[in-house]
Amino acid sequence: MNTPSTPVPPTAGFRCGYIAIVGRPNVGKSTLMNMLIGAKVSITSRKAQTTRHRITGIQTLDDAQFIYIDTPGFQTRHSNALNKTLNKTVTNTLDSSDVILYVIEANNFGPADQQVLDLLPKSVPVILVINKADRAKDKAVLLPFAQQVAAKFDFAAVVPVSAKLRFQLDGLQNEIKRLLPENDAVFGPDDITDRSEKFLASEIVREKLFRFVGDELPYTSTVLIEKFEQEGNLRRIFAAILVERDTHKSMIIGNKGARLKEVSSQARLDMEKLFGGPVYLEIWVKVKSGWADNEAGLRAYGYE
Repeated sequence: MNTPSTPVPPTAGFRCGYIAIVGRPNVGKSTLMNMLIGAKVSITSRKAQTTRHRITGIQTLDDAQFIYIDTPGFQTRHSNALNKTLNKTVTNTLDSSDVILYVIEANNFGPADQQVLDLLPKSVPVILVINKADRAKDKAVLLPFAQQVAAKFDFAAVVPVSAKLRFQLDGLQNEIKRLLPENDAVFGPDDITDRSEKFLASEIVREKLFRFVGDELPYTSTVLIEKFEQEGNLRRIFAAILVERDTHKSMIIGNKGARLKEVSSQARLDMEKLFGGPVYLEIWVKVKSGWADNEAGLRAYGYE
């Protein structure tokens, strides 16, 4: 999963390129990428900035390879080193992409959306993706809303979609394909991500944390995989959840360990589905104060 297999043979007219997915937090960027590639490689949550790394998702067709890059949601709510690192990841990704998907919510455009729009380079084609179109109560308002936002930037295309319902995703993919350069494939036909199973395991645990602890979960929580072993088809995974205070630790563990047990159980099921084999998973919660505001520490925990 983390090592590209034998590349697709070059084909005349074959298109391949990198597509950055950007937008403010909670507009559905990770869901969109997962649905486009047909597999869950980027975690989803209602909590802002669930995605903390550049996550690559790959889809290969007969005539094109789409290399999607899911980015953290750009925001200014937190000013610690972690947030600055995440925002830097967004800006660095934009300049190195072949196409940009600028994702907003239907009938909802605010200062945070404008902030991301202001970051978009003029040198890269940008598609305006209006997500959650199915939620628009008054569909008659959607067209003028799209026109209003489209007037703010020279977009290569405007596509309303519902990532969750897969509405208009084929149309979006066609728009992306026509903007991709003619290139040979970078990855093999069966590759779906360039991330390792170890990395994906940590992301799955983090997603379950957001799901079961919700808004109570401190923003500065992360997951480290301390040991990842494989014996035949069995994977043994030992994970540590890092928090900044003892109160956060007890919050995650829950009454008689019930909450941590639920996180572990659901994470293991997702891993088994993704990895295609049995998983033995152990999770601990550890207190490490100030990790999110220490740049050297962030690099040690895998933040670029």
